[in-house]
Amino acid sequence: MVIKEIFGLIALIIAFISFFPYLKDIFAKKTTPHIYSWLIWAILQTVATVAILRENSFWSAIGVASLGLVSLTVFLLSFKYGTKNITLFDTACLAGALIAISFWIFANNVFVSIILITIIDFIAFLPTYRKGYEEPYSETIFLFICSAISNLFSFLSITHYSIVSSLYVSSLVLTNMMFVIMVLLRRNILKAKSNII
Repeated sequence: MVIKEIFGLIALIIAFISFFPYLKDIFAKKTTPHIYSWLIWAILQTVATVAILRENSFWSAIGVASLGLVSLTVFLLSFKYGTKNITLFDTACLAGALIAISFWIFANNVFVSIILITIIDFIAFLPTYRKGYEEPYSETIFLFICSAISNLFSFLSITHYSIVSSLYVSSLVLTNMMFVIMVLLRRNILKAKSNII
């Protein structure tokens, strides 16, 4: 369907547009990405792309694949520009995500894989959630807003809706928007406190 292809193209464009301000802020040291989150996201988005392609949802896979490329790039930059605010909780999340990925490798089932990927992605987000809560100005929320919108269009571009083709993409919309709301609320709270002082 032409409309599905248009939605897929919009998802791709938004995903790439979101990358440039984030990259600029990383080099300016305004944004300090969490290396654990971006490592897992790079792995998962690659896996998810393959899973979605198996469902013949080519256009929805494009948006996820483009975000995978962004994630890999940010992960590599995190070695130099990433946050030093890494806790035991973050390491536990990384370990849990990697263990779950090993289960995925042996699952040999697309349905189980996409459920695992969705859970792992959320676990991978937790270190960034924690850092975003403690340091709400350490992230460029434009990227996460665009990620939510891009994945929304990816969801709309799905040709045949099923748990496999839509669960992961729809979860990305939710987790990114939740993160944006949390960061904005934290910024407002800190701003209000600074005004009181």
